[in-house]
Amino acid sequence: MLEARHLVKRFFGTAVVSDVSFDVRAGEVVGYLGPNGSGKSTTAKMLTGLLETSGGAVLFDGQDIARDPVAFRRRLGYVPEEPNLYTFQSAIEYLELVGRLRELPPALLTRKIGALLELFGLSHAANQDIGSYSKGMKQKVMIIAALLHDPDVLVLDEPDSGLDVTATLVLRQLVIALARRGKAVLYSSHVLELVEKACDRVVVIHRGNVVANDTVEALQRLMSRGSLEEVFSQLVLRVDPERTAADIADVVADHA
Repeated sequence: MLEARHLVKRFFGTAVVSDVSFDVRAGEVVGYLGPNGSGKSTTAKMLTGLLETSGGAVLFDGQDIARDPVAFRRRLGYVPEEPNLYTFQSAIEYLELVGRLRELPPALLTRKIGALLELFGLSHAANQDIGSYSKGMKQKVMIIAALLHDPDVLVLDEPDSGLDVTATLVLRQLVIALARRGKAVLYSSHVLELVEKACDRVVVIHRGNVVANDTVEALQRLMSRGSLEEVFSQLVLRVDPERTAADIADVVADHA
């Protein structure tokens, strides 16, 4: 189990994350939602140990990850918000580097890379420089890199960014399949329909604080709304999206 306990992160004295607590259990997909600037990616970086906390702690299987960060990262798969890749390398070269750092046996690594590139529809471009890839192709490489070593816990920060419809549907089924195999999965996304269908539970953060933590069905009943999008709008939005969109269109159309 991965646990966030009263996480706080301040930048130059300003709290971006104020007091965030939740857990992700083995066999569970937890959606992590919030508007831009709410602290989602900051939380994800603290959960992976990439960003030091200003307060609180991150626990994995009951132990503070700061005690042995290397051991924790051996069991972690992480897809960051932005695909930071060595663009001068090919997909095969990059994944081989990741696999060697993960200490995978050479024969197993070669077999996994070939199979995953084929399944993700990248085998035709496997030897091309990543710099020539589209955003969606780069995102697929990041997902493969996160999965190569069969991690126990996955932190996915906007993993569907840039993916086409087919790849997004595959990703949705993939996170469900991984959870069924005992993985703990944290899934942060702006695609609310995907979260609604893939996640067992949803945590909503707003202005650095958790404002909801429950199943989609329970939140729908509580807020008397029919979809996760409507629940999310009531919890964190302070504007009428339809009215605001109409106002923007009116300004765009102003030629006076």
